[in-house]
Amino acid sequence: MKSEKMWPRRRFLGSIARAGSLALLQTLVPVWARNTEVGKAGNASGSGPLVFELAIREHTIDIAGGQGNGMSINGTIPGPLLEWYEGRDVVLDVTNHMHHGTSIHWHGVLLPFEMDGVPGVSFRGIAPGETFRYRFPVRQSGTYWYHSHSGLQEQSGVYGPLVIHPAGEERVRYDRDYVVMLSDWTFEDPHDVLANLKKMSDYYNYRQYTLADGYGMGDAMSAREALRTKLAWDRMRMLPTDIADVTGATYTYLMNGLHPAGNWTGLFRPGERVRLRVINGSSMSFFNVRIPGLPMTVIAADGQDVHPVDTDEFQIGVAEVYDVIVQPGEDRAYTIMAEAMDRSGFAAGTLATRPGQRAAAAALRARPLLTMADMGMETGDMERSDSSGHAHAGHGTDSSDGVSPVVARHGPDHHGPGNASVAAVQRDRLGEPGIGLDDVAHRALAYKDLRRLADDFDERPPGREIELHLTGHMERYMWSFDGEQFHEVDGPIEFEHGERLRLILVNDTMMNHPIHLHGMWLELENGHGNGIPRKHTVNILPASRVSVLINADEPGRWAFHCHLLYHMEMGMFRVVRVS
Repeated sequence: MKSEKMWPRRRFLGSIARAGSLALLQTLVPVWARNTEVGKAGNASGSGPLVFELAIREHTIDIAGGQGNGMSINGTIPGPLLEWYEGRDVVLDVTNHMHHGTSIHWHGVLLPFEMDGVPGVSFRGIAPGETFRYRFPVRQSGTYWYHSHSGLQEQSGVYGPLVIHPAGEERVRYDRDYVVMLSDWTFEDPHDVLANLKKMSDYYNYRQYTLADGYGMGDAMSAREALRTKLAWDRMRMLPTDIADVTGATYTYLMNGLHPAGNWTGLFRPGERVRLRVINGSSMSFFNVRIPGLPMTVIAADGQDVHPVDTDEFQIGVAEVYDVIVQPGEDRAYTIMAEAMDRSGFAAGTLATRPGQRAAAAALRARPLLTMADMGMETGDMERSDSSGHAHAGHGTDSSDGVSPVVARHGPDHHGPGNASVAAVQRDRLGEPGIGLDDVAHRALAYKDLRRLADDFDERPPGREIELHLTGHMERYMWSFDGEQFHEVDGPIEFEHGERLRLILVNDTMMNHPIHLHGMWLELENGHGNGIPRKHTVNILPASRVSVLINADEPGRWAFHCHLLYHMEMGMFRVVRVS
């Protein structure tokens, strides 16, 4: 970054320090979100560690067009943009100014397990008034993020973006570089949100399915068929509109800490190549990201370079990261549209040639509906559902292209008391772009489009397989692996240090689950042989079967969980021990 782009950042940080307690009264828009690009503000060379100080506080803030109680890092939500350099050590002193414990987890970062930041798993947490020093070498590059791993603090604002610059030259040329961090904000106490879900799992679903909805589908469904479909969903005590547990009924969706009216803006000159580092730092929300009138080229997924993929839209699960290049050629504004997957709201910002310029936000599209595939059934199996909500197995056939359904394989160890449904038919859904994007008229990214760029595939075959089922009881709002919540399991999942293994994940629920393994990569078996991509978070679609390869090369205790915050809190969490 040129010097003239460095000094405003330093001046702004100095103004925060001089303001002192003023930062406690209301949140400031983070400096990196004030139309300021990602930059290399010094520290690119040298032998000493990069030192950062982070302070976590709880206070009243102005956010999302209102005022509420939140938790900030260095006075802002999101927290500061941390820029690290591959090959350097980092030292981060995190001070807890709150009255209860806290923590910071470095999402997707390879490090010693004691530095991973998960209370009760890798360290004790950061007690009130204490400072914890994280120190570790930086062994990678790319776009990542960080967040609290204590209770529901992430929902209240304890998260921020992280960019690690490569030791050598950037692989892709670009002229501008922006972080686009998506999140969801509620003015309710997150504990009240969870209590509401436990009382009634569809508490925030104000768009429930009615007989008129089915009949309104025109030629696709007669009145008789609409009634039969509605009664079948009612017998299963499930809703085809149950896309998201928490919706725009309570959420305001933010882009770089700003609601749509706040209009985050990234500037460009026509013809420039602009890098957008899109991070889903939300607690519970998937987003469909598009820039109407402007194609995108995906160059990295979860911080790892991939062969470029041209697309017009992508769905980004909670905790996932995509880096894209766009090249706006006109002197005009473009809207970055991040529509919630259930279409109950959106976050939005602008790419513009000058401050204040703005394009109209696209209208929200019609809500999507879950299908028989999402329920783990064949198309005709709805009629054969029994009143318990368990569908009888359809007899699909396996296929080399991974598209046809296969009869589910369910062992006795996969369904404990916390499991209310079974996916009778499992599918390989890696070729699907995500719920609600199957019928769009433009290109939409799917996992099968991703191929790693690095020529570093480990040729060793996996020595063993572990199968885990993602399970839950929606009405009681219980979430688990193999039907057991975290507090019910006997011990950790054991990996042998140095082994290569295959982990098979089967989603027996009707919800999406973004699954995150700390400390190690998940190599997604998406059909590309030695080019399968590495990810830190893999979204498992309803009634789907996904396999990943893992090198157990990081000794210690590691968290493994669904990254939907309330699902993790309610039991979809395990510990992996590498020894």
